[in-house]
This record gives sequence, C-alpha cells and structure tokens, in this order.
Amino acid sequence: MSISNDRSREFRLQRSELAVPATSEKFFEKAARGPADSIFLDLEDAVAPSRRTEARANAVRALDEIDWGMKTVSVRVNGLGTPWSVSDIIAVARCKRLDMILLPKVETAGDVIFLDRLLGALELETPRNRPVGIEILIETTKGLANVEDIAAASTRLEGMIFGVGDYSIELESFDTVFGVSSPDYAVLARAADGSSQRHWNDQWHFALARIANACRAYGLRPIDGPYTNYADQLGYRASCRRARALGFEGKWTIHPSQVAAANEEFTPSAAQVAWARDINTKMSEAALRGEGAIGLNGALLDRAHVLLASKILHRAVLAGVDGGQ
Repeated sequence: MSISNDRSREFRLQRSELAVPATSEKFFEKAARGPADSIFLDLEDAVAPSRRTEARANAVRALDEIDWGMKTVSVRVNGLGTPWSVSDIIAVARCKRLDMILLPKVETAGDVIFLDRLLGALELETPRNRPVGIEILIETTKGLANVEDIAAASTRLEGMIFGVGDYSIELESFDTVFGVSSPDYAVLARAADGSSQRHWNDQWHFALARIANACRAYGLRPIDGPYTNYADQLGYRASCRRARALGFEGKWTIHPSQVAAANEEFTPSAAQVAWARDINTKMSEAALRGEGAIGLNGALLDRAHVLLASKILHRAVLAGVDGGQ
C-alpha cells in the first residue's frame, strides 16, 4: 500500500503537543483550557504497567465527557505487540472526540497499515464525520531505517514524531537527559598554525533531517519529540529552533511550562510576516511589468519566493497571526 505526496490531509496546528498521563485525571481539565495546540493522553510510558487498563478507561471517559474545545486530541496507545495495544485502539477509536491515535515504536509500514485497517473496520461499526487520523513515533533504529516506506503507508497518517529517548537507548549512547546535545559529540578542529579548538556537532541531526524529509515528501507533519529537562527553558527554545530550521512545525511539551515557548518558536515572526507581505506586493507589481524576477536588497527574488511567502502567511493565519494585507 503506497501513496503519493498527499496534500489533501486536513491541516492541524501542532506547534505544541502536550503530554498528559491518563492516570493524572486532575490535569485533564487544565490541559483542555490551556494554551497547547494539541494534547495526547498517554497510556504508555508515563503509566505504570499495573495501571494501564485503568488509564485506558480514564482516557475514554475524558474523551467522552470533557469539552476539549478546538484542540487536537490524541491518545498514545501502547505499542503493537504489547498485551494492551489492540484493546487500547478499539476502546479509544469508538470515542467521537478522538482526532488521532498516536502509535509508538513504529518500525515498518506494516505497523501503520495494520492500524489503518483496524480503524477502517471500527468506523464501519461506529461511523464518524471524519476518519481517525494517525500520528506515529519514530523511536527505534529500525523505524528510522524504514522511515520513507512508513511515511508512504497510509492516507490516514498525518504526522511523525522523533522519539529521541527510546532511540538514544537503542543506539546505546547512554544519555541520561533526553533531547539535549552531548558534550562528548565534538572533534578537535585544527587550524593551519597547528592550534586547535573543539568543534561541536549535533548527534541528532541525521535522524531529525531524515524524518523531516520523509514527512515533506509525503505531506505529513514533522513534530520534534521531548526535551526532558523542562527547567532549562533556554535549552528548550534552542531545541525548538533547531527543529524549526530543519522543517519541523511543532514540538512535544512534556511540561506545561514549555508550551508558550513552543507556540512562539513555531509561529512565523512579525519580521517574517512583513517580509512575506512585501514580497507578494513587489512580485505582483513585477508581474504586471512582465517580469518574473526582481532584485531586492542585493538578492534575486523569483516565483519560488512567492510560494515561500504564501506558506509563511498561511501558517501565520492558522496560528492566529494576521497574515493578510
């Protein structure tokens, strides 16, 4: 089963995706009223194995009873191959308020295809106005090795998240704080005069860039995963900016204190919006003159910049920023 670059998927604003353990019922209403664009109720890693059946029942009740407003609401079910997975999927997929199922530890296209077909069968039983979407975690070495095939597996698939924690464990990098750069990932850069200084690198660049490229190739949303040192706000912002520079459009927030930073960093800035408006005006004027390219401040601008401007303004409007004229 394969799809082309499908641009028909509904756009969901996911600058921030807040994790809420499904055993922490006291946080449900607060999350629903909070500033996060999207929320996932967690039945997996944040829940002790002895409480996962309880967590499932809590998630179903929350989906049915809480007013989530316009937020995108997902449930992270337990991974395929665990004793809870299929029951998790069946229980939450029958809830009309569910927007997406978040499937962890996806390793092959077959994992997504299985979930797609199970959801299709459930929707025959419980018809919905819109199909349940799928978002997935790429958090194993095998998953990353198959990421392009996975991205093409289903038209239900909407987004991929880089699960840096489990991925780093599989790599045996022995990081104890997930999402931060390693002080050991550096080389000595030697100058012609024989002097040297440390040159820092980003050990997660390969995984992030490959996921972002696969997502853009197949019309999915790339979302960066957790930054577990939530007290380090500067580090979190830097992590958001790195992901944004690679084409990601949102990031996990494992603590409410991270939400505002994610929303800000993944919203087009006032300077970007002003640039986009200016480009649209100047290129429209150039088109009237029969010109397809112009020079502006020493740089050549052409129709590619018009497309870039439209993407910036579209994202700005969806984020609640005035992107119009």
